[in-house]
Amino acid sequence: MKIGVVGAGAVGCFYGGVLARAGHQVRLVGRAALADVVQREGLKLEMPSFVGRVALQASTTAEAVADCQLVLCCVKSGDTEAAGRQLAPVLSKDAVVISCQNGVDNAQRLGALLKQPVLPAVLYVAVGMAGAGHVLHRGGGQIVIGPSEHSDAIADLFVEAGIPCRVSPDVMSALWDKLLINCAFNALSAIPQMRYGELVRQAGVPEVMRDVVEECRAVAAAAGISLGNEPYAAIRQIAQTMEMQYSSTAQDLAAGKRSEIDHLNGYIVRRGQQLGVHTPVNRTLQTLVHLMEGRAAAPRQPGE
Repeated sequence: MKIGVVGAGAVGCFYGGVLARAGHQVRLVGRAALADVVQREGLKLEMPSFVGRVALQASTTAEAVADCQLVLCCVKSGDTEAAGRQLAPVLSKDAVVISCQNGVDNAQRLGALLKQPVLPAVLYVAVGMAGAGHVLHRGGGQIVIGPSEHSDAIADLFVEAGIPCRVSPDVMSALWDKLLINCAFNALSAIPQMRYGELVRQAGVPEVMRDVVEECRAVAAAAGISLGNEPYAAIRQIAQTMEMQYSSTAQDLAAGKRSEIDHLNGYIVRRGQQLGVHTPVNRTLQTLVHLMEGRAAAPRQPGE
């Protein structure tokens, strides 16, 4: 199958690389530095079960996915509209598009611009970029996708490539389950630049995570969302199975990039305001991450 990956960061490169290893024609769309390395040398995929280079195509423009049958949108949540505007003129109307992004509303936002359905997906994977064109996979990889006439076949495609995947009739609950985990971990991992396993052992952190989760649960209840998982058990499991992982927010801040915090804790703050639910802990974490983003972007005087 011809598969496009738009937003070829750590997540997009990992899934694109695994699918390419399974024999699919994968085209990555990402930054020029990535595209140059991948075109010249292939994608270096470093996994517990495999280390090597995978041959696939890479580009910097959305035109590269024009004839793809399956397109994975892996851009940051703040770039969803920009990706939609780039894809809309070139995307085949027969293409199946999957939103492989953090947050709960990306598929809806992307679909509105593409004028065609977009499948929401929830990804549980610990990955990072160890360099241009070098993906480091630390664990996980499971995918949950929403239902459609194509979903079962897509799930089979992922499973055959070695990626656990299932179709959920209540994918919105799964999206919110993941949102709660992100809200608990992302900012707290980012602020001290700390891995999950070490983070949860710090004094006061479990209590702050509990406060974050309780605010999220209150917003979900007010929004009529039924959560599928017990959040505290999920948090404990993530801390154990992905103990060496930094959150995506931590990775963004370390690289001097804008984070997705407005679509994680910030989303809870906005929905809380709309629904009359107070979310002071989520607001505090959102604000602290913004302060750190501003500090990273601000010019420094000599000696500072």
